[in-house]
Amino acid sequence: MKQFLQQLFKDKLGSYSMREAVIAVLLAALIISWIAKQFFNKDVPEFMFYTFGSLIAAGCFGYTFERKGAQQSVE
Repeated sequence: MKQFLQQLFKDKLGSYSMREAVIAVLLAALIISWIAKQFFNKDVPEFMFYTFGSLIAAGCFGYTFERKGAQQSVE
C-alpha cells in the first residue's frame, strides 16, 4: 500500500510532482463534498464542485500530452 501511494505522486520520469499532489488534494475535496451532499445533506456550492472537477480534468488532460523525455532533453 505504501509503494502504491508513493507511485501515485510520481510523474512519468519517476520524480515527485506538485501536479500529482494538487490533483490528489482536489480529488479528495471533490469526494468529501460529494459525500457531504449525498449522506449528510450539507450544501456545497455547485460552482465549487464543478471547479474542482475541472481542475482535476485539466491536470489529467495535460498529463496525457506531456512527453516522457521532455525534461531530460532540456538538461
